Amino acid sequence: MNTTIQISVNLKHTLEKLKLYERETYGDIIGRLVEDELELNEQTKKEIALAREQIKKGKFTTHEKLKQELGL
Repeated sequence: MNTTIQISVNLKHTLEKLKLYERETYGDIIGRLVEDELELNEQTKKEIALAREQIKKGKFTTHEKLKQELGL
């Protein structure tokens, strides 16, 4: 069963940019986005928040520095 929803023109343009292939439906795109969101469980969300805090505090290593430390 299909239904109709109203979205803004800007959102429609955004959804168009997210298409993986020309004939992908907006329903498919929204389904992928919802699935991606649901896959982020609470533990993952906590780990992402912690990582962001560490980055803000400068507690991270760049690729360049890591390569240098590993002699690559």
